[in-house]
Amino acid sequence: MSKFVPDKVFLRGVLLHYFNMNKSAAEAHRILVQTYGDNALSDTTCRDWFRRFKNNDFELEDKERSGAPKKFQDKELEQLLDEDPSQTLSELGKILQVDESTVSKRLKGLGMIQKQGHWVPLKRHDKVILLHDNARPHVAKPVKTYLETLKWEVLPHPPYSPDIAPSDFHLFRSMAHGLADRRFHSYEEAQKWIDSWIASKDMSFFRRGIHVLPERWSKVVESDGKYFH
Repeated sequence: MSKFVPDKVFLRGVLLHYFNMNKSAAEAHRILVQTYGDNALSDTTCRDWFRRFKNNDFELEDKERSGAPKKFQDKELEQLLDEDPSQTLSELGKILQVDESTVSKRLKGLGMIQKQGHWVPLKRHDKVILLHDNARPHVAKPVKTYLETLKWEVLPHPPYSPDIAPSDFHLFRSMAHGLADRRFHSYEEAQKWIDSWIASKDMSFFRRGIHVLPERWSKVVESDGKYFH
């Protein structure tokens, strides 16, 4: 008697069934292996399909691929690392449908390195480091006293120096481009736009503003304290 050999579309349907039962990708993969043995989908493939289901993509047939290179958002890569930070470049590339070098470059841009088999931020801090612009409300005695109770490290920052304040040279400058020729008719409308604009930026956008800060400090020193754009 011949044994049933499932095809990939059938197995994807099984995955969708377990997804709807609120099973995890790891649980679904384990059940597939127990049931279908060597014919089961790989763990990486199971996680890839669960990611698609979470994004409301329930098409089980293979999609036609165009000749254009596959593109992906940083948040897709960050989501994969949140699910399993031990994934290799090969596994990440397979899920995102790009080559390993593309994944490697994007991870570098996100400030991620591989340490003991896990992708982690280049440098972690157990404490909060605060940078403010020395405006009077920020250096008032009650504020300074409160910051001391929090045990936050406050970075020194010369007053009137927007060229070395990430909020100015990175965040507000980018926001200004989005505000060009835009008119608001109410406070609520402006607030809604700002909230939406900030939500549209992924983590790498904010990381870039912080990561270039040492470089801008160096420019200030090299220019003998002169302002630059």
